[in-house]
Amino acid sequence: MATAEVPVADAEADVLFADLADEPAVVLAISGGPDSTALIYLAARWQARQQPAPRLLAVTIDHGLRPQARREAAAVKRLAGKLGIAHRTLRWKGAKPSTGLQEKARAARYRLLRAAAHAAKAHCVLAAHTLDDQAETVLLRLARGSGLAGIGGMARVTSFAALVPPDPPAAPAAAAACGRGGGRRREPGEVVLVRPFLGLQKARLVATLRAAGITYAEDPSNTDPRFTRARLRKLMPVLAEEGLTAHRLAHLARRVRRSEDALEAIVEFTAKRLGLDPDAGKLALDRHVLRAMPPDIVLRLLGRAIGAIGDEGPVELGKLEALSDGLAAAMAGGAARFRRTLAGAMVSLQRDSIIIERAPPRRHRSRG
Repeated sequence: MATAEVPVADAEADVLFADLADEPAVVLAISGGPDSTALIYLAARWQARQQPAPRLLAVTIDHGLRPQARREAAAVKRLAGKLGIAHRTLRWKGAKPSTGLQEKARAARYRLLRAAAHAAKAHCVLAAHTLDDQAETVLLRLARGSGLAGIGGMARVTSFAALVPPDPPAAPAAAAACGRGGGRRREPGEVVLVRPFLGLQKARLVATLRAAGITYAEDPSNTDPRFTRARLRKLMPVLAEEGLTAHRLAHLARRVRRSEDALEAIVEFTAKRLGLDPDAGKLALDRHVLRAMPPDIVLRLLGRAIGAIGDEGPVELGKLEALSDGLAAAMAGGAARFRRTLAGAMVSLQRDSIIIERAPPRRHRSRG
């Protein structure tokens, strides 16, 4: 039997779920497709081997986009009942957008899953993203011109705050061990998305279900050529013939993420050495010190400072690069003045200092 067709054994599942053992409750995101069906099956078997064991809650999101969705959610509920797991179906209500449908549906799904986790007093939501999904994500982000953070693909552990805007503050909850393998400490009350299958190919999950005699649904949107990810998925066999396999793309993502983590650690160290306080209302950087630093470190320092001072959301990489290049050109040319705004922050060059402060309110022209 080929390696890709070997079912996931209990001992392997124990390793995949090991950092969840001390959780009081865990939410499972289950659509009814092969990957998430394998997730609920393997999680249920793992739970039965734990003493004590976390409570498991399977949550299915009905986006209201396909008539089959209700039937699929009902099938997941029946399977959950057989496995002894509680189940809820949550619906994305309201009018659906005419553009950017997949992105908006994903954001709605994450909001509903986070709400379900809060209601269940769970710190972790498990998703069934696989190695194949990781490879497609790397290709998608390469096509979009992403930086290292994007090409690094999906992390095993991601805060929901990075996926969708935060909910109104909830009552503080104790920090848990969930996702400690992600190399980051979670904040009290934070809900994180955990992807235990990122190192597994989809074929192995399908083989696991086949061995257990469990059926699953297929979402037609996964092969719908209207969607970029579906078109990239169709290209994967062709790329694999040239050596660009899912394994190699996922390996690239791990290497890039390792480099990204190293750069961020250097930026963190440098920021502390420079005495930059992210809670300050105004930051000043010595232009001569910055000129001696590698451009990417300067770019990241500026991005951090603008993100901390500004009030207009995330700093877009392309716009940040344009600002950084303009600032570098001004300093190289000996310019005494430079002023630009980005993401609600104003960056100005004043003598020997680069000042980052809150941008003044935008002027609105009156119509008349």
